[in-house]
Amino acid sequence: MRGRGAQAVDRGSRSRVAAEVQPARASVTAAATGAWLLRGHDDRLSVYALAPGGVRRWTETAVGTGRWGGPDFFPAEGLTDLAVAQGANRYAHFLGRRERRTGGEGPKVDLLYAVQYQSGRTLGDWRSLGNPYRGAGEAVTLGAPTAAIDGQGTVHVFVSGGPGGVMLRREARSGAWEAWKDLRGGAVAGGLSASANTAGLVELLAPGHRAVMRWVQTEPGADMRRAQDLTPAPVPGSAALLETAPGVFTAYWSEQSGTGVYAQRPGEWAFPAGGAPGEGSHATLRAAVDGYDCTILAHRGRTGTAVFGVCGTGAESGGLWWTDTGLTCTGTPALALDGHGRIVMAIVAADGAVLVNRQRPEPGLALADWDRLSSD
Repeated sequence: MRGRGAQAVDRGSRSRVAAEVQPARASVTAAATGAWLLRGHDDRLSVYALAPGGVRRWTETAVGTGRWGGPDFFPAEGLTDLAVAQGANRYAHFLGRRERRTGGEGPKVDLLYAVQYQSGRTLGDWRSLGNPYRGAGEAVTLGAPTAAIDGQGTVHVFVSGGPGGVMLRREARSGAWEAWKDLRGGAVAGGLSASANTAGLVELLAPGHRAVMRWVQTEPGADMRRAQDLTPAPVPGSAALLETAPGVFTAYWSEQSGTGVYAQRPGEWAFPAGGAPGEGSHATLRAAVDGYDCTILAHRGRTGTAVFGVCGTGAESGGLWWTDTGLTCTGTPALALDGHGRIVMAIVAADGAVLVNRQRPEPGLALADWDRLSSD
């Protein structure tokens, strides 16, 4: 965002929704997508989730203590989906798909955007980014958004819907928002996944019906360019990214016929990594375990429980070591490192509670007891 605050919206986007902290409301309705468990400037973790009428947030009271304040509530009526992304400056960016009904007409659908600059502080105003599809019939097909922030602090917002393909809207250097741009591609099946690497370049994955479509940014500020599709065919919405070498993303997705998770790096063949994922995407994390550089994946398994797997980074072809937590979850789990470098996992349970677990201080990757975050 380059420090411009909430003014970075074009003049045509007038809709605003108050985002002050409010008393907590009813339990969580869904897990967000993207980085919904993240670490801020001060190394405290925050958890974000979609709730009736807005967004709920819990924040660590001190770094790595496992004690949480909140929930705080940020109203935004009509949200059906919530995505969270974080840039190198650790600002948290929020994208929501909003549906409103007026009179006897069909729902009006648009995207809302807000930013949080510091852990535990309020969100800026929610502002509308509009809808790239003009016709009423196409506008309601707007999918769930995703976002990535490049090395220049520019927010890239991606969404699918309408006649197929992917639409992009991003900030201009002036701070205003550019017009929607059609990245084309085939019909998208399920959610998108976007991320920026340490070089500040953005990459996007869009699961299709026969392959995972891929777009890359080849230099700072460049347009997104279509790259080679990834096969075999994916489960809808199951694609995810993780930087596993400097400037190099590994793509992960669930294979459509049920053979498990596949992984692929540029210039290599896709290879199976095991697991028994259900529907939905994968949380990804790179962390040191017993001094080894490791990759951790987490997803909702076929039986509905949260499952995580670990392997040496770059060694997915040998398979991951999978562990089933035994806890039923909704949506995709979240993974992050706390301020002491310990792996933390969060899920939204079937009853709408948010549960958080933290790596034990012992050899291997063993989780401690689950903490249920306060709902009051």
